[in-house]
Amino acid sequence: MESILESIKTMLEISEGDTSFDTEVIMHINGVFLDLQQIGIGPEEGFKIEDDLATWSDFIPDEPIWEAVKNYIHLNVKLVFDPPLSSAVIEVINRRIEKYEWRLREHAELSKLNG
Repeated sequence: MESILESIKTMLEISEGDTSFDTEVIMHINGVFLDLQQIGIGPEEGFKIEDDLATWSDFIPDEPIWEAVKNYIHLNVKLVFDPPLSSAVIEVINRRIEKYEWRLREHAELSKLNG
């Protein structure tokens, strides 16, 4: 199963063996996990990673939304870890984050109703 840290690092274009940014990337990922918990995605008690051992299935067993969660985390981490220079690109990223957040919130609400 795919490591949360390694997949986000790949999306940030950090080389697989490069661990020099792990502490910072982990901190930002964990901050986004709090956002996800507040919209109803992930374990009720919260979730955090400490290294590259945690996988996506450790966070949520709901495989159909993994890609949306990965993209949501990646875009949020990118904005604080490696923000684009262009304000237009930042605006596009923010709109994508809002769209993912809305969809994930809707998914969480539907899951509660059905579940």
